[in-house]
Amino acid sequence: MFDKKLLDVLVCPVSKAKLEYDADKQELICYASGLAYAIQDDIPVMLEDQARQITLDEKQAHKKR
Repeated sequence: MFDKKLLDVLVCPVSKAKLEYDADKQELICYASGLAYAIQDDIPVMLEDQARQITLDEKQAHKKR
């Protein structure tokens, strides 16, 4: 299981912004850069070239929170 305490020290390597944990998708999401970093075997893969672009729907849903 991903240790949520890591969110206190990890930032997006692209924007240096705070990350949010998505437990359903097992990703760390950065809305500033629009990237989602996969968590594999409880380890975040914080590589820009392996990150997924988040969708416009995901960005809009986040703004509504």
